[in-house]
Amino acid sequence: MSQPFEDLPTTPTSEELVDKAFSRAARAGRAKSGHDAPLSMLQTASNIASDNLENVVSDWPDFDDLDPFYEELADAVIASNTTDDDAPDIGGIDAVRQHLSEINWASRKTSEIRDEYQGRIATGDIDTARKLRRQAFARIADVVEEVEGDLAAVGAARDDLKTLPDIRPDEPTIVVAGYPNVGKSTFVNAVTNARNETASYPFTTTEIRVGHFDDGHIRYQIVDTPGLLDRAPEERNDVEAQAASALEHLADAVLVLVDASGDCGYPLDLQLALRDDIEARFDVPVLTVCNKSDRSRDVEADLYMSVTEDENVQSVLDAAVDAVDYEPELPYDGQ
Repeated sequence: MSQPFEDLPTTPTSEELVDKAFSRAARAGRAKSGHDAPLSMLQTASNIASDNLENVVSDWPDFDDLDPFYEELADAVIASNTTDDDAPDIGGIDAVRQHLSEINWASRKTSEIRDEYQGRIATGDIDTARKLRRQAFARIADVVEEVEGDLAAVGAARDDLKTLPDIRPDEPTIVVAGYPNVGKSTFVNAVTNARNETASYPFTTTEIRVGHFDDGHIRYQIVDTPGLLDRAPEERNDVEAQAASALEHLADAVLVLVDASGDCGYPLDLQLALRDDIEARFDVPVLTVCNKSDRSRDVEADLYMSVTEDENVQSVLDAAVDAVDYEPELPYDGQ
């Protein structure tokens, strides 16, 4: 299962939709004569507007079907758009649902206008038919323009959500946490098959770094989350706190790296307090790992390693895999 929003197409503006519908209608009308011209124009304009509005709605995934990780993360990202003065006030997932509902209403309404005017255009004289066609066009334009704000909000949400990292919630996942400079990224880079993939959250300078490794023919994700799980909870704003909580749905085990030497610039008691908060919040195994153990082992930890000296790195990774205790689902043969 890939990132659920990466294939969302660009959302048109109301002006773009009106221009597209009426320019296509004009071409259709020029190819007809008599009553067929206004009827063809009405049919074309209505179909273009209705279909494009309907596509905006149908292109979005059903929020109720999202993995809880992506649902909560998406809600945080969308809500954060309200902090941007240049962006429309989107709200969160519930607000996007409402915007999509309004766009769906507009799609139905343009079809209703077509149905209302078709018979009247067909049975009146040609001058009346042309007048009725203009009335129908004006009403279609009004309907599309009425959802101008909804289209803008959905478009802004789409632009932000497309930048979310491609994380697979169905893969066993190890989250690496701890204060800055304790060696998290160095560890992730050391144990993954290649340099880890990096994606930035759109609402902050925070990044999420995702690497992969194989163990026993099973592919594991290992996630480093600078800006989210590398500082005390009270230092996170509301959106960052919600993004951090989304990781609770993702993690199958957490490695909290601490630096007993203090070289990271953070006192050990603060590092352990962060560890305690993570243990309280994550309902998965949480292992305390003393990194830079070649400099200091003056802390009670589950594991000790030094990534720079290549000491016990594999042992830590093995312990994380054991903590995940992942059992792949085997095909049921009916026996």
